Amino acid sequence: MEMFQIKYVLAAARLLNFTKAAELCNVSQPALTKAIKTLEAELGAQVFHREGKRILLSDFGRSLLPHLQQILEEAEATRNLADNFRLLKNVPIRLGVMSTVGPVRLSRFLAKFQADHHGVEVAVTEAGAEELKRQLESAELDLAVLNAMNDARGSFTVHDLYKERYVVIFPPDHRLASFNSIKLSDLSGEPYVDRLSCEMREMVMAVCAANNVALYARFRSEREDWVQAMVLARIGFAFMPECSVTLPDLLQRPLIEPEVSRTISLLSVPGRPYSPASAAMVRAAQLFRWPG
Repeated sequence: MEMFQIKYVLAAARLLNFTKAAELCNVSQPALTKAIKTLEAELGAQVFHREGKRILLSDFGRSLLPHLQQILEEAEATRNLADNFRLLKNVPIRLGVMSTVGPVRLSRFLAKFQADHHGVEVAVTEAGAEELKRQLESAELDLAVLNAMNDARGSFTVHDLYKERYVVIFPPDHRLASFNSIKLSDLSGEPYVDRLSCEMREMVMAVCAANNVALYARFRSEREDWVQAMVLARIGFAFMPECSVTLPDLLQRPLIEPEVSRTISLLSVPGRPYSPASAAMVRAAQLFRWPG
């Protein structure tokens, strides 16, 4: 059964005239008649009764018609889906974003990407770095934005986007407000809000221990908004990537001696072909003028 045969049958069933159906389908009447007879032979039953120049649907034809209509509609829907995929219309990108990545820089990029690619839908999933890498490997995500660290660079295709420093955040009336920058030694004994979701937490804690800096965690949370809210409520200071600070009333100062920074990257699975939409996002990320 071929699609053109289905179209011929549906046209003939609507017009009950092979000549008019052939004109509608832009083929000769003998070609249309032959195609329908071939289909009837394949199915082993007549779709039409011929009464001279008149044609009528057989009982089999009437029962077959809804199925043929459904096949045609599904084929057209498939063709539209393929066209949309090729033309980047209504094509989703499954993008994973590490939960500690701040929205400021990334939202500017996504806004420009949407403006330049109106037909592309972006579905964002937020998770920790390890979970995002698992979802990339299992093809649950197309791309992921995260701190790749050294272990990911051998397993994934990594496009570095931007580098950001770690800063110290505290409320406006904190004693550190007069500092232009903050050494790790300045923080020893200070009440501390612990960001449990930070992918660099163990490294920061190791640096503190190596420098004999004692931190007392008065509050711990995996949620970035809670960490910032508790700092603003004067529970203690926190370490945070500079682009992750969202509360405008918080003060921040760069952490020096030692300086801590991270690189945010766009990851994909090597050897796995990009969809047209994903390829467009990778190109856009590489060309975007990331602040800093």
